[in-house]
Amino acid sequence: MTGPDCILARMKIIGIAGTNGSGKDTVGHILADDYGYLFISVTDVLREEALKRAIEPSRENLRMISAEWRRETGQLGVLVDKAVDKFEREQGNYTGLVMASLRNPGEADRVHELGGKVIWIDADPRIRYDRIQANAAARGRAAEDAMPFEQFIADETTEMSQSGDAATLDMSAVKARSDTSIINNQDDLQNLKTRLEEVLNDLTGPDPK
Repeated sequence: MTGPDCILARMKIIGIAGTNGSGKDTVGHILADDYGYLFISVTDVLREEALKRAIEPSRENLRMISAEWRRETGQLGVLVDKAVDKFEREQGNYTGLVMASLRNPGEADRVHELGGKVIWIDADPRIRYDRIQANAAARGRAAEDAMPFEQFIADETTEMSQSGDAATLDMSAVKARSDTSIINNQDDLQNLKTRLEEVLNDLTGPDPK
């Protein structure tokens, strides 16, 4: 057997989902730095594709690309498989694979098919918006993230519910499929690390390193 399914016996897979600015990438980096996971941002994968197409990496365009890939392949979990393919190409000595951000329920289903778990990250909307605005330049997304709070909420509302066929985003359905959740209202890295350790212990048993 080849492909993503053949590596089940030697990898752990964690999918991270949640609202914008909640700390999904931060959790991914903690898992990479402290637990030895390979962290892949599927949002960055989509952003790279937008740049290849010479189009603005706006949220609308990233939604368009992801839906297009799902329709073309007939696989709602295609972004998960792309991340697993990249994991295999790395040939590194990793504990497993962690990916963010899952935005279609088929992606959560694919993580579960691969024997993995899904963690939902959330925080108060105003806290999340302020984080994004404060960090936009550092992340290289100043133009992309420049929007009023009202637009931030409107975009999120669009992504929370399916707006077309099954290939479109439906973050509410991803949340419903998540195995656990973390509320990250505090800008305290150590507190987030402690909460994540508790979640990992619940999901995988003690000492997940």
